[in-house]
Amino acid sequence: MSRVGKYPVAVPAGVTVSVKDGVFLAQGKLGELRLPLSKDIETTVDGSTVSVKPVTETKQARAMWGTTRALINNMVKGVSTGFTRKLEINGVGYRADVQGKVVKLKLGYSHDIDYALPEGITVVAEKPTLLAISGADRQKVGQVAAEIRRFRGPEPYKGKGIKFEEETILRKEGKKK
Repeated sequence: MSRVGKYPVAVPAGVTVSVKDGVFLAQGKLGELRLPLSKDIETTVDGSTVSVKPVTETKQARAMWGTTRALINNMVKGVSTGFTRKLEINGVGYRADVQGKVVKLKLGYSHDIDYALPEGITVVAEKPTLLAISGADRQKVGQVAAEIRRFRGPEPYKGKGIKFEEETILRKEGKKK
């Protein structure tokens, strides 16, 4: 069984953290994130570290122990350095363009797809076929990347579609005569 929760979270310089009224707050150069804390968990801020421990020894408390610690760690990293996911677009005529808070996708459909970005997320089209999605909230960054990928997932025969940069597509052999 993993014991992720027992390790304290180091708070880097430039990030302020606080616990008030059952809500954990992290502020940094990339913004402010809030996390409502479970009543099964006790969170303490000691200078430049945050420690988490379960109040009781119930199964729910032990499950939330490591989860809360991981969420707090992601928040602290997010407001200090941020998170980025990159998407590659493969296919003839497939491309993306960012216009303000809207991502315009041309993916071989009869129409263009306009994807409105949520608050706190920025997308940069490094090339017409490479999108970099970044933000302070790790969950939001992953969710936006997954939603954009869902418009045209990669297919296994030619590899056309949208895929994560680090993802490998298992290619299948085509029809034989």
